[in-house]
Amino acid sequence: MIDRYTRPQMGHIFSLQNKYAIWQEIEVLACEAHAELGQGGITKEEARWIRDHAAFDKDEVDQIEAVTNHDVIAFLTNMGSYIDAEVPEGQPKPSRHVHYGMTSSDLGDTALCYQLTQAVDILLDDCARLGEICKRRAFEERDTLCVGRTHGIHAEPMTFGMKFGSWAWELKRDHDRLKDARKNVAFGAISGAVGTYSSIDPRVEEYVCEHLGLAHDPLSTQVISRDHHAYLAGVLATCAATCERIATEIRNLQKTDTLEAEEPFRRGQKGSSAMPHKRNPITVEKVCGLSRVVKANAQVAFDNVALWHERDISHSSAERVAQADSFIALDHMFGCLIRIVDGLVLYPAQMMANLNRTRGMLFSSKVLLALVDTGMSREDAYKVVQSNAMATWGEIQRCEQGTSFREKLEADPACALTGEQLDAIFDPCSFLTRSDVLFDRLEGLSFE
Repeated sequence: MIDRYTRPQMGHIFSLQNKYAIWQEIEVLACEAHAELGQGGITKEEARWIRDHAAFDKDEVDQIEAVTNHDVIAFLTNMGSYIDAEVPEGQPKPSRHVHYGMTSSDLGDTALCYQLTQAVDILLDDCARLGEICKRRAFEERDTLCVGRTHGIHAEPMTFGMKFGSWAWELKRDHDRLKDARKNVAFGAISGAVGTYSSIDPRVEEYVCEHLGLAHDPLSTQVISRDHHAYLAGVLATCAATCERIATEIRNLQKTDTLEAEEPFRRGQKGSSAMPHKRNPITVEKVCGLSRVVKANAQVAFDNVALWHERDISHSSAERVAQADSFIALDHMFGCLIRIVDGLVLYPAQMMANLNRTRGMLFSSKVLLALVDTGMSREDAYKVVQSNAMATWGEIQRCEQGTSFREKLEADPACALTGEQLDAIFDPCSFLTRSDVLFDRLEGLSFE
């Protein structure tokens, strides 16, 4: 994994400083390729000079762009001034070789794809960290009994470790999708005005891409087709949906009426300006909100696929906002969940209290099968179980003391189960006799 203290910040990857640094490297590599191929009139000595003297100043680029209204020309003008600054008067300027045979998209699209691989590398690290935490916590809580819920209603007993384990597996799938999306977007193109290599040798493209760790686009039409970027945006949206799923579960479990888990409440933290007792799930709520941004931005990427003919720039303005926002938001979401899940406060006693709130009704499926095993038809067995369960549920709704589901079954002559059989049925661990297989599978989960 990347060292969290030395890895680049996501915001820096989408900064002009980083983009211009990548532009500079692409231009230098292209000059070196021309020199190696003996093309474009550039010598190896001039290529070395360009390598040693190439530089830029972001503020100066901004000042030039304010006049040219063209970012690439502004950058090339600024970079050329540094390359030529120490060239003796009267000698040819080496900067004349920069951008030879290239078009703006050759530079911009290749750099963008490189930036995206940098950004995905950070998310891969984030995803793996969170996944490993979920896996560890799954084993820590593998025997912590809680009630499972479907449609928000109590279903059958499970263990809290299964929740963590389910998240770990989903994050593993996200991790695999991110790796695939990184490969899918790691392309470069140095092919000229409409992708015909009319003024540049395809071997220049191969040289530049190889040194950047990119594959050369087999057929670019001045731009690298945005289906690559749309696929990545879809994967980011899926990762955001996973984060939202985890955050939503924590939010639901932190409700006062449930209170089985709670996000960490830091020392000195305040929950409400009006109500000092409040401990609100603000961080996981933030994760849910940011997920909407990342998912919505995926639509922008899909809309960017269809450009006019070989290229227009309707995609450019939109993706400059959407891509950076999605990566920065998702990186932050992962960071929040790494802290929250690692320090998630659990209340096992409350889990047991909730499990018992329905007075044993959640054992209905076991009773149903046991009655069927006695020879009773499924329809008749269902009627016996449901009638007693609904009677129990009515007493709970009316806040009446009443009797438990089991006691009602024992008093029902239609229920032909012995006390010993009911003892075995009304043991929550009876639902978990095969759960070890889930944790045996989880043992082999790896984010390598």
